Amino acid sequence: MIYQNVTIGSNMKYNKIQNKWENVGTPILAENVIVADGAKILGPIIIGENTVIGAGAIITKSIPGNSIAYGINQYKPKNPDYDLVFNPNMISGEEIMKVNEKLVAEFDKTREFHN
Repeated sequence: MIYQNVTIGSNMKYNKIQNKWENVGTPILAENVIVADGAKILGPIIIGENTVIGAGAIITKSIPGNSIAYGINQYKPKNPDYDLVFNPNMISGEEIMKVNEKLVAEFDKTREFHN
């Protein structure tokens, strides 16, 4: 699953001294990889199966399977007890709206306190 504003591509460069291209190739994504909003995956790298690439991540190095990649080339093992970003048993929009209503009410209380 690949979300919006994601870049998956090359980051090759030409070495004028050695008269050759370097970093040739594009990423390979294994099965069940999720790439969240705005992530950049660049170069001849492999993203292992069941990995989640976090929103805004910049990944230019291979990431092992069953990982969470974030920031710039950072990763950690994925907790097998949780699904991130997507699960076939998705929460409904109505449930999310109820939670947000409570959060807005809490926010409004903090504003009243400071005024």
